[in-house]
Parts: sequence; C-alpha cells; structure tokens
Amino acid sequence: MSRADIERLLVEAIGPERRTFRIAGGLAMIATAAGVLLLGLSGWFITGAALAGLGGVLMVQAFNYLLPSAMIRLLAIIRTAARYGERLTGHRAALMALAAVRARLFDHILTTHDVRAVSAGDAVTRLVQDIDALEDSLIRKPALPAALVGAAIGFGLTWLASPWASFSLLMLLVGLVMWAHLATPRLLATAATDMATAQARLKASMVDHASASPEILAYGLAPAIARSLEAETSALDRARRRFARGEAIIDAGLTFGGGIAMAAILFLSHAALPMTVLAVLATAGAVEALSGYVRGVSRGALVSTALARLEDIAEQSSSLARTEGSPTPIGRTIAFDRGGVHIRLEAGERLGIAGRSGSGKTSLLETLAGIRPATADCGISLDDQALAVLPPGAVRAAFALSPQDAQLLSGTVRDNLRVARPGLSDEQLWAALEVTCLAADVRAMPQGLDQWVGDGGARLSGGQRKRLSIARAILSARRWLLLDEPSEGLDRMTEARLVRGLDSWLRETEAGLVVVSHRRALLALAGEGRVIELGD
Repeated sequence: MSRADIERLLVEAIGPERRTFRIAGGLAMIATAAGVLLLGLSGWFITGAALAGLGGVLMVQAFNYLLPSAMIRLLAIIRTAARYGERLTGHRAALMALAAVRARLFDHILTTHDVRAVSAGDAVTRLVQDIDALEDSLIRKPALPAALVGAAIGFGLTWLASPWASFSLLMLLVGLVMWAHLATPRLLATAATDMATAQARLKASMVDHASASPEILAYGLAPAIARSLEAETSALDRARRRFARGEAIIDAGLTFGGGIAMAAILFLSHAALPMTVLAVLATAGAVEALSGYVRGVSRGALVSTALARLEDIAEQSSSLARTEGSPTPIGRTIAFDRGGVHIRLEAGERLGIAGRSGSGKTSLLETLAGIRPATADCGISLDDQALAVLPPGAVRAAFALSPQDAQLLSGTVRDNLRVARPGLSDEQLWAALEVTCLAADVRAMPQGLDQWVGDGGARLSGGQRKRLSIARAILSARRWLLLDEPSEGLDRMTEARLVRGLDSWLRETEAGLVVVSHRRALLALAGEGRVIELGD
C-alpha cells in the first residue's frame, strides 16, 4: 500500500466532514478579516483621537469617536465568535475524520496475512501517535484561505497609504511563504523523523514492558529497564530540541520579515499619520494571518514522517480493501494432507489433534483461522481449493478460534462476548456461558455481565479466561469451531462439564470441530477414529 493509497484513504475519511471543513474555513476567513480590520481601525482611531486631543476643544468636538469605537467592538465580537466557531468545527471534523482513518487502519492490521508480524507496541504507536500527527494537517486546513484573506485586506488597507507600500507588502508576504517552504525540509525534516522514531520506540517499549511487568519484577529487571527507557527518553529529548530550534528559526524569520514589512510601509507611506498607522498595523495583521499557514508548513515535516510510518505498516499486507458485503460462505469441507496424514472432514464433523509440543498443532489451527499465512505446501484445502489461494476474509468467516493464550479486551464480560458478532442479546450471552460452565462464576460476580475483567482479563483466573474465550468463539456462529487446549487451567470435574456442554452445543448447531489437546477427555469429543497425531 503506497502513500498515495493512504492519502486517498484520508481524503475518503474527510468526505463526510467536507461540509464542516468548509464551514471552519469560512469562519477562519471571517475571523482573519475581522482581526486585520480591527487592528488597522484601532490604530487609525487611537492616532486620530490623539491628534484631535492635541488640536483643542473644537477638534475634539468635531471628531466622531462613537462610530469607530462601535465598529471596533463589533469587529472584536465577530473575531472572537468566528475564531471559537472555527476551532470548534475544525477540531470536530478533524477528530471524526481521523477516527475513520484509525478504524480503517486497525482493520487493515487485523486483516494482514500474518497479524503476528505486528507487535502490540508498534501497532499502538502507529494507530495513536502517527495518526494524531495527521490531525495537525487537518486542523490547519483553514489556514491557507485565512492567510489569503488577511493578505488581501492588508493589501487593500496599505493601498490607502501608498500603492508602493501595498506592493512591498505583497512581495514580503510571498518571500515569507518561500522562506517557510525552503527552510522546513532543511531545518525540520531530519529532526521530525528522529523525533517520531524515538517517540514510537519509547511508546512501544512502554507497552511491551507493561505487558511483561510481572516477569520484570520477579527477576529484578526493573533497574535495567529503567536505564533502557532513560536512554530512549534522552534520544527523544534531543530530537525535540532540534525540532524546536528549527521551528524557532523559521518563526524568527517570520518575525523579522514582519518587522521589515512594517518598516517599509512606514517609510513608503505618503498619507496622513492616522492612515499610515492604519496601514502599518494592517500589515502586522496580514503577517499574523500568514503565521498560521507558515506554522502549518513547518508542521508538515511531522505529517510527512507520520505518512511514511503508516505507509510502512500498510505495506505488510497486499491490500487495505475491506471485503464488500458478506464473504461467500466456504468451508463445507476441510482436507488435510500433511506429514503422511490424509483426512477429509465434511460440515459438522469433528477432528481431534494430538502430538508433542512443537509438532505444529497450534500453527495448524492458526493457519486455518487465517492468523498465519497459508503457504502453497501447507497441505490444507477448503472445498477442494488450496487454502493459500482463498481470500483471507472468506477463510476467517468460516472459523471461530479459541486460542491457547486467549486475549481479552480491557472491558466487561459483556464487552468481551459481544465482540463475537453484533446484535447479541443477554439471553444468548448467558446461554454461551452455560455451555462453557462459566455462567455460575459470572452470576457470582458483583456486577454479573458488567463485571470489569481488567487489563487483558487480569482479574479472571486462567481457567475463566479460557472459558470466556470459548464462549466468545461459539457466539460467533461459524461453520467450524477451533479449540486449542480448551481445558488448560481447569480441574477434572470442570473439564468433564465443559466436554458435555460442548458436545451438546455441537449436536444442536451441527457445527464442525477441530480440537487440539493433550487430554483424552477433550480428544474424545472428536469421536472414535477421529484423532490424528502430528509428528515432527
């Protein structure tokens, strides 16, 4: 997946919010126009009032201060309200668009051919940090039209002082834009890349270390981990300082250019003093309006880095396209031809797989479930078609896997069960819990289905996590149920009840079963003569 594909995805995500972005842009233009006019009018009014005061009582009485002061108040209110509206609508549109991008990329990570190729820490940093970096480019979309409006009004007001002054302002504004575009890649590109890389490495390390915190404490590795994180933090701080220095240099150029522009207007103006002050302050307002666009250009270095990192993770799979509609049902038959084992299963039949550790039992289930990529020589076919040539989405739609190491959401029991498929009722959830002998445990919990299970199910025992995973698998209502060591962590009595519950459920639903286990009771679910043993 190329950067163009990611940018197209971003454009598609912006689509529903396009109207909101236009509103934000319009409000930014109104706020900028009001700001430049307010600055110029205030300068004219203060200068004119001061000259009228110096001219004596008659001049003061002749000076109309009511209308300009009313206009100043009106412009201040308009600028404040428009700026607030622009921030509100612009941020809302950006957050909604990025939520859509984040969901699509998360779906992409889940639908890669080998989801285990993406570490949890790396996935988190790219989905959070790198997509957040794109927010700046969306929020600053109104900056360009606002800068153009500010430049146009500044040009018009300085024309009242002198045409030459207005042309000098225009040339200086163009020069400042060129300065930003030329300085950004030289001053910020490398620093932005180093900063994003260091921050991503630090966040990924924090996520990975947090998941291994019990082992870190048990083996006394906390000091070594702290030193490692300190080194990564130092690298991030150095990159941030370089980026801050580059931004400061670009901002200094903008400030210096603004000072030159104001001095040029003051020198070239041939109008009266109040009008000259109006032109000078209008120039300051035009340069200030341009500063938002210049800051967006400098922040573009971070956006480019984020796009490159997102492109890198997207290229781990051949396509981001989601399956349109429901995939064509497959999996009516499964055929295994590997290691001297030849067996064919029809829909609703069962198979038990035994073998010593390392013989490939878990890999076989993960390949069937679409978690591992199927190779041309894997020896598995569905509906007489090699697994490797079938669409991954269609393969996954045929199998429900309860893995040996069940991963749970950091949510409630209900949250973890409803992941299986949308529209599940509480009655269906309780029925699945009954099948897996977990209903009594959940009823004994203070909040029942709404009981918080902790980070990754940390508040549950190993056997409870395993049975919750099995309940989630059977709720998905797939053609085939894949179980990897389903009785791990269970006592013999609970194991026997689980076997009876699964046997009844399989008979009622006519779902097929492939179970991997070292225990005879679970392998007996497959029936006589339906157990194979994998070798090396």
